[in-house]
Amino acid sequence: MHIAIILDGNGRWAVARHQPRLLGHRAGTQAVRRAIHAAPGLGIRTLSLYAFSSDNWKRPAAEVAGLMALLGEFVVRETASLIQNGVRLTFIGRRDRLSAALAASLAEAESATAAGARLHLRIALDYSAREAITRGEVGPDVDLLIRTGGEQRLSDFLLWECAYAELLFVPQYWPDFSPADLAAAVSEFGKRERRFGAVPAYC
Repeated sequence: MHIAIILDGNGRWAVARHQPRLLGHRAGTQAVRRAIHAAPGLGIRTLSLYAFSSDNWKRPAAEVAGLMALLGEFVVRETASLIQNGVRLTFIGRRDRLSAALAASLAEAESATAAGARLHLRIALDYSAREAITRGEVGPDVDLLIRTGGEQRLSDFLLWECAYAELLFVPQYWPDFSPADLAAAVSEFGKRERRFGAVPAYC
């Protein structure tokens, strides 16, 4: 099963607690860690996370810099755990606008985790589905797309791959999204009838 998640609501989570937005993004990395650990036990073999879109460069420079620093910290801190747990990490999206140090760190993590076979973790960074489609860089079909934070749109994420995906929009901000929420999403997916343009067998 391939599940894709739009990680939305980090900033609003922090603002609701009268904290800087960056603290919300830091809390979001904890939710990422929880999802990674829970995914294999729920039958998820590929997990694609929308961490930073190409449009997110429009955000305040300080927030963008903080996000990039958090990503770099996450990769360095988590690579050993990913290897231990059989998780292959790859990044999708552009890298030419990243710092040379961050781009090198991402490549090192990809190389170090390449043998992981329990879960394929794909992190979308400086990603635009429209750009990916025009470049012919599309990935595996998505079975279920989840968006946290209450918004109900795809925001240029895996548009080709989500052609027949089931969609689930949940109110929780991403830092509050728990393994139980992920399990509930998988359970909901199991109740959906996927026909891919055909008619049910009982018709």
